[in-house]
Amino acid sequence: MWLPIIRWQSTRHHHARQEPMTSRKPAGAKPRLAKPQTARPSASDADLRLATLAQVIGPMAQTLGEHVEIVLHDYRRPEHSVVAVAGDVTHRRVGSAMSEIGLAVMAEGDDASDRLNYLAATPSGRIVKSSTIVLRDARGKVFGALCINLDITELRQAAHVLAGMLGEPAAAPSPTTFVDDIREVIDTVLAEQLGGRSGGALSRADRLEIFRALDQRGVFGIKRGLSEVAERLGISRATGYTYLQQVRGG
Repeated sequence: MWLPIIRWQSTRHHHARQEPMTSRKPAGAKPRLAKPQTARPSASDADLRLATLAQVIGPMAQTLGEHVEIVLHDYRRPEHSVVAVAGDVTHRRVGSAMSEIGLAVMAEGDDASDRLNYLAATPSGRIVKSSTIVLRDARGKVFGALCINLDITELRQAAHVLAGMLGEPAAAPSPTTFVDDIREVIDTVLAEQLGGRSGGALSRADRLEIFRALDQRGVFGIKRGLSEVAERLGISRATGYTYLQQVRGG
């Protein structure tokens, strides 16, 4: 065991504990200043959680098999929300954009809930069973999502045969846009609202209704969402901004 060594100084009258010696500075000497230390930027709680998940989605996908894909999204960068991918079902890659599901989650903000076991169709016609798990930081703020995609095309075909034999129609999957460019996602959502109509054939009431629907689906939460929609409808950005204010009650 280490013990401190205490030195004692004797005098003619008694023993007293030696006080530590202090150096005297010459008059007029400038005080020595401590060197300023540059604070290292600390990673946010959301960044740490994303980094942890990025390390585990690879082993998870390998365990579940070749028909599974796991995609990690950072909604703080919606135009390029994909930050990690394991597997290859929807052909996503790092830097790809979110889908319509991601837009809807962003539109709900911190009240967003998980989307579990929904069916989607890729542009190539593959049928995918998906789940979107909302990610929150320590304060409960939504910052991303963990998406699990399972290619069930062959299973779906077998189920269709069985459903036909049993006389039960199989549920149709909803198409989902898995792309790299967020503008394609906006185009898909807008096309659904237009229903085959051209922008020039719309009345003012039609445009207001479209802006209301797009706002509810989170399109205007994207950096260039308003500009993209205005361009496709053939109106100015200022007019689009006026529509958006009106549907929001401003």
